[in-house]
Amino acid sequence: MTTDRATTVTRIVIRPPNWLGDAVLALPAMSAVRRQYPDASITVAAAPAVAALFREETHVAPDQVIDLPRATRDAVAVLEGGGFDAGLLLPNSFRSAWQFWRGGVRERWGYATAGRGLLLTRRIRRPRGPGVMHQSDYYRALVRGLDVACDDAETPWIRPRPPSVDRAMALLTERGVPAGARLVGFAPGAAYGAAKQWPPDRVAAVLARIVQAFDVTAVVVGASHDRAAARAIESWLRAHAPDALARTVDLTGRTSLGALLGLMPRVAALLSNDSGAMHLAAAAGRPVVAVFGPTDERATGPIGDHDVMTEPVFCRPCQLRECPIDHRCMTRVSVDVVFAALAARVTAAGAAAR
Repeated sequence: MTTDRATTVTRIVIRPPNWLGDAVLALPAMSAVRRQYPDASITVAAAPAVAALFREETHVAPDQVIDLPRATRDAVAVLEGGGFDAGLLLPNSFRSAWQFWRGGVRERWGYATAGRGLLLTRRIRRPRGPGVMHQSDYYRALVRGLDVACDDAETPWIRPRPPSVDRAMALLTERGVPAGARLVGFAPGAAYGAAKQWPPDRVAAVLARIVQAFDVTAVVVGASHDRAAARAIESWLRAHAPDALARTVDLTGRTSLGALLGLMPRVAALLSNDSGAMHLAAAAGRPVVAVFGPTDERATGPIGDHDVMTEPVFCRPCQLRECPIDHRCMTRVSVDVVFAALAARVTAAGAAAR
């Protein structure tokens, strides 16, 4: 952006994506805006489900984080009071642009999608080209279209603040986990739909083998809508590996976003589906073993040195929420292969800690 714009824009509001994983992947683009406008006051106005992410340590370093109300009338009222010179819209929706326009955000920047072009003062064309673009690069392309320099080498980075670590440790203590216990994380759910979930009985089988092979405690995490998967894991363990169940802690639906992030530095590795927890762990610097089925790992895979487990079936990536046939993209991913990958990560983490 020009020097004149950098000096006249003093109050910026950024609307991040609504989904946790996408919000994590948007961090490099958002931090590039911070570097471009080091003297500006930056507010992140986010859906309540992801707002807490930006209260932790990131390179975005917002001056203020707002839980943007869901109702448009209430969201507009919040934005009206901000006196914002400019607003960056990372969601593609018409609604988000309408709220910025109604809320008096003077300049409104974003992709010209969903028929909202007339509501934007700086309209960027969505990137086109051969191949699949990773979602993080999609957000980078947006800010580059606004003449903001954005380094391809920058990866999502987030660290929990001490209160979040304290909340996570308190949860573990309440469940009898010793302070020095080694942990391995398991995130068996996925918000997108059942098709994204590796069968819970296979997650349970890997969990049992990890607990039996290493001196670790398994920690199952997820949102409240993941409780069915967590219960299925518990039932399988109760029937097939009660000794492993005794060394498993279920925190599904019991952690705030901050506490979930606070837990990440303690885990040696995380086994996950394509989910927000996967991206959160990767951005927190933890190794991930991720099982992908209907979604495309080239677009939403974890960034960095991680293991992505797939099966080359003809129908993937279909992007469907429910499989209309036999879920072969997931059921053909074997317990042995996933266990080997996770065991290697746990072994490496143990060696690094010595």
